[in-house]
Order: sequence, then structure tokens, then C-alpha cells
Amino acid sequence: MAITSRDRQIDNIEFNVADIARSKAFYGSAFDWTFTDYGPTYSEFTDGRLTGGFTTGEAVRPGGPLVILYADDLAKTQLRVEAAGATIIRPVFAFPGGRRFHFLDLDGYELAVWSAQ
Repeated sequence: MAITSRDRQIDNIEFNVADIARSKAFYGSAFDWTFTDYGPTYSEFTDGRLTGGFTTGEAVRPGGPLVILYADDLAKTQLRVEAAGATIIRPVFAFPGGRRFHFLDLDGYELAVWSAQ
């Protein structure tokens, strides 16, 4: 079997959500993600590089792996996240290599955004 350029890279992230339309509005507003609907219980998202999905096929399960997004402008991205309805649960802090903040989305998933600047 040939190794592809996607070997050992994140390929998909799936969120069980309470309301697909609400999740699409949040992530579209905060991060400019685009969406393709596959029936009433699944919508695929893409950020232009990575794909994943929102599904109402199972119960919402906040938690799981921490998904970390990158931002060129951390402050501007935090404002967008807050304006879209997220709750900041860990304000911007420095770590070796950059700075980041953590937030809860509308279904209680914890995510983080980091920047090298």
C-alpha cells in the first residue's frame, strides 16, 4: 500500500451537536468555515484545509480531544469567537512557541486558538 501525503495527519473531526444550523452559524461567523449538507443529520465543514462534520445522530458529548486552531491575529480572532457566542474559559496565555486562549462553543466543546505572535 502506498503512503499518501495525508498519512498520519488529522483527516476529520466530528462534533455531535444539538443544532446543526446553530453550529454552522457559529463556526461560519467565527472562522469563515464553509459547509456541505448531507441530509438532515449531517453537515460537513471545511476550513479550506481540514474537513470534519456536525451530526445530530448521537447525543452531544462535550469533551474529547482538544481541537486547536491557528490564528494570525489572536486578539481579532478572540473577538470574533466571542461575538459568535462562545465563552472564553482560559484567557490568552503565553507558552513556549506562542500564545493561546481556550473557549467553549455553543454545545460545550472546549477548543483553543493559538498564534506564534
